[in-house]
Amino acid sequence: MRTSRVLAGILAATLTVSLAACSQDSSETSSNSSSAASQSSDVSNEAFPVTIEHAFGETTIESKPERIATVGWSNHEVPLALGVTPVGFEKVTWGDDDNNGILPWVEETLSKLGSDEPVLFDATDSIPFEEIANTAPDVILASYSGITQEDYDQLSQIAPVVAYPEIAWGTSLDEMIEMNSKAIGLEQEGKDLIADLDAEVASAIDANPELKDAKPVFAFFDESDFSQIGVYTSIDPRMSFLLDAGVQEASVLKEHSSPDSFYEQVSAENPETFDDVDVIITYGTEDDAANAELLSKMQADPLLSRIPAIAEGKVVFLGANPLAASANESPLSIPWGINDYFAKLAEPLK
Repeated sequence: MRTSRVLAGILAATLTVSLAACSQDSSETSSNSSSAASQSSDVSNEAFPVTIEHAFGETTIESKPERIATVGWSNHEVPLALGVTPVGFEKVTWGDDDNNGILPWVEETLSKLGSDEPVLFDATDSIPFEEIANTAPDVILASYSGITQEDYDQLSQIAPVVAYPEIAWGTSLDEMIEMNSKAIGLEQEGKDLIADLDAEVASAIDANPELKDAKPVFAFFDESDFSQIGVYTSIDPRMSFLLDAGVQEASVLKEHSSPDSFYEQVSAENPETFDDVDVIITYGTEDDAANAELLSKMQADPLLSRIPAIAEGKVVFLGANPLAASANESPLSIPWGINDYFAKLAEPLK
């Protein structure tokens, strides 16, 4: 997912994507994409310069970027959803179904756009500054990322950088689309994309009405230490997306809401904090037997067993597959899998 997303040991945080490809527009795609691609190619420099504020100050982009590079998670999906292929973005290292470094919804879009086979680069340990520079980008999109001030300064020597609004890894889906689409001169198209995605999400939640009144919590359990429960706060896009979709906010999220943290460790010494949680979402593994064994251990634990959702087995294990990766919802993953994702979350509530 990223170069340094979550605490060590959290499977979700190891998702990183990175690839470099030739910049190329195409009219051979769906009606929305081809329309966006056509509009994209017609954007003149009248829309520029644009100035975008972010955590490290502000970035001014003087003219329409022709070569777009991205770092972080899913930033590349904004231009792709609007019919524009970036010259480079990060390789997937988690959730990939065929080990080609590209999530299926991105692969499908690249094919529709007629884009060349991407050149992948690995950002697992650090941002590959040299490889990014080699793509000669006009802009670097990082509105959903965890880049540091040092990273930002170094990237800015390559091209103008659009960093996150305030909190590392705390950018909402709408914010990412708004910032990235503005940076590439497709601000209105970005607003239209948000509206289209909102409609798809609303349809999916209507098809799974059990979720509307539910209070889910996205959590992480360390089998070697059940004394702490990792909780993704309402700031984290995984959780904020569900709240925006219409689920209810559990007490533990209200009590552990932090203005500058997407992840908190909650002591299992206070299991009553989770009393109103209807379903717990976690990653687990691709091995159903291993997930069942983990749930049994949690139910046998003197503290975790006092959490109603755990005692009743209302725990959803996503695994380490593309659907699990789509829990971090993105412009292309929503059309690809939102119905399946919501159905999986609703299953233990039926």
